[in-house]
Amino acid sequence: MYVVYLIVAAAFLFTLVQVLRKLIPAYSKWSGIMMVTCPESMSAAGVEVDAKYAALTSLGVKQNLTLKSCTRWPERQNCGQDCLTQVESSPEDCLVKNILQNWFEGQSCSYCQGSFGKIHWHDHKPAFVGPGGDFVEWSTLPVEKLPEILESHKPVCWNCLIAENFRRQYPDLVTDRPSKVGEEHL
Repeated sequence: MYVVYLIVAAAFLFTLVQVLRKLIPAYSKWSGIMMVTCPESMSAAGVEVDAKYAALTSLGVKQNLTLKSCTRWPERQNCGQDCLTQVESSPEDCLVKNILQNWFEGQSCSYCQGSFGKIHWHDHKPAFVGPGGDFVEWSTLPVEKLPEILESHKPVCWNCLIAENFRRQYPDLVTDRPSKVGEEHL
């Protein structure tokens, strides 16, 4: 009797592992905010794929994608979701985190001239400085404005963003001293 339970439990665990091996990568692939060109307006739009539904349908014969949200909703919520062809053809290129990582890579901070390596999205996120000197943190940036920002703004590292914001908020607490020759900017 125990052998039967053991066989059933092993079969169940094997099946569960096989299902999870397919669900987890599918969910990860379709998770996150993505930027597409709206086929209707030909302008940038931010979309989010229903990653749970995409992962569940990946278990079947054909995976189905639907949008969970779009920056053009609720006005255009009944659109044909034709933008999904862009996401399906290249999900990695549509993912906003990847777009930003690629943009920051190889650039230097506008203040300290330090180069950007791999961005750690959970903390110390870089930002942008506009032509007028205003800072824009990428997490507050509407996705549909991202192409404009990438064209007109310059990169700022997290350290300089914090320091410059402090300098602007509390100018009476900051003393500027000329750096010594050969001294690194920290």
